[in-house]
Amino acid sequence: MRSPARRLKPRGSRRPGARRSRKLRLPRFSWPAIRGWPGRRLLGLARSWARLHAQTLVGSLGRLSDQPVATMMTVAVIGIALALPTALYLLLANLQSVSGHWDDSVELSVYLEPGRAEERARSLAEEIAGWTGVAGTAVITADEALDSFRSDSGLGGAVDALQRNPLPHLVIVRPAAGQADPDSVEALAQRLRGLPEADLVQADAEWVRRLFAILQMARRLALLAGALLAVGVLVIVGNTIRLDIQNRRDEIEVVKLIGGTDGFVRRPLLYSGAWYGLGGGLAALLVVQAGLWLLSGPAQRLAGLYDSGFRPEGLGFGGAVGLVLAGALLGWLGAWLSTTRHLRRLEPGF
Repeated sequence: MRSPARRLKPRGSRRPGARRSRKLRLPRFSWPAIRGWPGRRLLGLARSWARLHAQTLVGSLGRLSDQPVATMMTVAVIGIALALPTALYLLLANLQSVSGHWDDSVELSVYLEPGRAEERARSLAEEIAGWTGVAGTAVITADEALDSFRSDSGLGGAVDALQRNPLPHLVIVRPAAGQADPDSVEALAQRLRGLPEADLVQADAEWVRRLFAILQMARRLALLAGALLAVGVLVIVGNTIRLDIQNRRDEIEVVKLIGGTDGFVRRPLLYSGAWYGLGGGLAALLVVQAGLWLLSGPAQRLAGLYDSGFRPEGLGFGGAVGLVLAGALLGWLGAWLSTTRHLRRLEPGF
């Protein structure tokens, strides 16, 4: 039995020297408003939204897997439609890479007036080399030109019968990198013609002009083909989603009767379109990589015949990801256009 003194002992009393235990109190500003009801409400809504979209995403993929043949045919058509402009883009990129190595072959020939001294030709070449847009110069003297003509033409006896050298000094000018386009070459040629020592300036830029015109036309053609085939992907996905809506007409009408909105009905169809586009992008990537692998060997052998170390370039990681994402985006957009048009016309009847 407890003693009266112990029963009457205050509850808050403690032994001498004992420490009072204190609870850790956090500052008021350490917890955001999420502890309150509005914050928990928003967090719950966000979790429900993410869970619903995840379920719809997986469910739409499962619905496509129930019809593997039709799904694979649609994905194959989208993949071919995306692979064609991608292959044309790679072809232009590789041609432009090859043409970049041809900049060194663009040269301008400056024939000096007869009778000019060799020292003046060399000093003029050094002066031109310091111009903006000039990569370098070279001098072919009249004697060097005559010796080359004597050895290459086989007319050594006739050349020896000449009393004087009729050939002038020649200064060869090479444009800088990025300055080999026709306009830049023509501007440099006009500047060279203005030199008092220049008698004749030849700029063989016609083949450069033709090359740039061909590349520009091919680039426009690639853009046009890409736009048309992108519209084709939208039509393919839109028609597939339209057929899916027609097949699920009764289900959609029941959902609308019990209060389902167009957004609720549209959500799985949009994910189906995105899956179609994603699969088409992957199929296009496989087609392009397979074609690049098949053509890389012959292309390297052809480049080796011209003493070139050219190697065909692919899309790279960034290009591959961009192609797949572009396919998914086109699929989603095609599904959105189709569902927006057809769901408005589909109302439950009584």
